[in-house]
Amino acid sequence: MLETKNINDILVVRLKDSQRLNALITEPVKEALLAYFNKPNTNLIFNLEGVAFIDSSGFGVFLSAMKAANNNYGQFKICNVNTDVMELFKLLQLHHVFEIYDTLDSCLKSFNQ
Repeated sequence: MLETKNINDILVVRLKDSQRLNALITEPVKEALLAYFNKPNTNLIFNLEGVAFIDSSGFGVFLSAMKAANNNYGQFKICNVNTDVMELFKLLQLHHVFEIYDTLDSCLKSFNQ
């Protein structure tokens, strides 16, 4: 479901074998993300490269992950959002809620600032 890499003590997570974050897969994705944030001070990037669609349950997963991160002194950031998905972030006014970066590299660098 999720593919995870550790880069400089930052977890980089992306969907594996899916271009859609929708109600069919959100529960296991949410459980996995919340498990990462059980450890305090976890820094996590959700790389949306290749994701073409997110429904309301997918956005709910992001909100839950951000809340868990904040509660455990961690950080949750998002990168590589395609144009159509970014339009949904903007429509829902969530581009003001999440830290969203164009590239994985710029997102990784943001942790050093």
